[in-house]
Amino acid sequence: MNQALQILQDRGFIRQCTNLEGLSRAMDERPLAFYIGCDPTGSSLHIGHMVPFFALRHLRAAGHTGIALVGGGTARIGDPSGKTEMRKVLSYDEIDHNAQAIEAQLDRFIGFDGKTAFTANNKDWLAGLNYIDFLRDIGSHFSVNRMLTFESYKKRLETGLTFVEFNYQLLQSYDFLELYRRHNCRLQIGGDDQWGNIVAGMELIRRIEGAEVFGLTFPLVTTADGKKMGKTEKGALFLDPTVVSPYEFFQYWRNVVDADVLRFLLMFTFLPEEECQNLVRENAGAEGAPPSINEAKERLAYEVTALIHGRDEAEKARAAARAMFGGGADRQAVPAKPVSAAELAKGIAAIELFAMTDLCASKAEARRLIAQGGALVNDRKIESLETLVDSSWLREGELLLKAGKKRFFRLVAE
Repeated sequence: MNQALQILQDRGFIRQCTNLEGLSRAMDERPLAFYIGCDPTGSSLHIGHMVPFFALRHLRAAGHTGIALVGGGTARIGDPSGKTEMRKVLSYDEIDHNAQAIEAQLDRFIGFDGKTAFTANNKDWLAGLNYIDFLRDIGSHFSVNRMLTFESYKKRLETGLTFVEFNYQLLQSYDFLELYRRHNCRLQIGGDDQWGNIVAGMELIRRIEGAEVFGLTFPLVTTADGKKMGKTEKGALFLDPTVVSPYEFFQYWRNVVDADVLRFLLMFTFLPEEECQNLVRENAGAEGAPPSINEAKERLAYEVTALIHGRDEAEKARAAARAMFGGGADRQAVPAKPVSAAELAKGIAAIELFAMTDLCASKAEARRLIAQGGALVNDRKIESLETLVDSSWLREGELLLKAGKKRFFRLVAE
């Protein structure tokens, strides 16, 4: 197998390939251009979107050219894959704003140089399409019967599939054709939920251009306990630091279950495979002793946070985490917001305080946390739902709220 593909295989990336032997030969012969698409349906990617972009960096390091296609055109319709209902319709201005934000996030992670990695936006060729010509030239190559066999459509037929969404596969296939014509792009990669769309694009190029191209998909990552990767108490693990702070991001990885550490080290860092194996092996505890894998978890958290938010933020998050659990004094990276000193002097209900933070999504969730004995303020346990927190609880001008054993938030009196 081609060396780059072997790296992806060994690190757990490969799920399906349209022709693995053929792709391996093609990559051995000469560098390939390949692409990943993502629709700007929000202003930030989350960690679940990033698996193909980690693969992009591995493939680029092996000499291949990566294209990050931002779907400014396809986002106007919305991909039905993996969805039980139609996506929210966004204005064109919202889509353009989201596209710019996502391109900036990807640039920080990938480092576009215009040669070995660059971006494209399918709005450039989709927005001005003549619908009649498109149906005649492209739609004629698609069988409705075949399209309905793909899982993404079969699932949606149970809840209702709009005609607008039904067109999505044609547009994504056309993207592959356009990138083949413009950049000799011969490989599309993506999550396994994109298999049907990728195969359709590959077949469209074969029919129109008579060329062989390839599709490669990666697993939709779940945790060892069966949960969707990157899901937190607040929702998705977004890359935007104003939505999920670098400290919260760090803590997510620091708290993954032991069984996921090696798999995540291999997939979400660029540490050599042998080093990943050794990190887990050396920190798994001596024979007969209870496992202690915390050092490997901290390394995982540091490496992923550094890749997404930069080394400085990763250092701050690690220092803050050590301070929380080791009695240190550096808490500055812990998420914080101001609280009125005047209101605090009067006393604020503990339920209100926790609901003000990212620790609880609502007052009802704050009540449950307190009732279960998991709420602390500056190391003082909140014993009652009626507890009032006032200025006497302050320590160095702030309240350090704790939910459970590992989640913290600071309220700074102002």
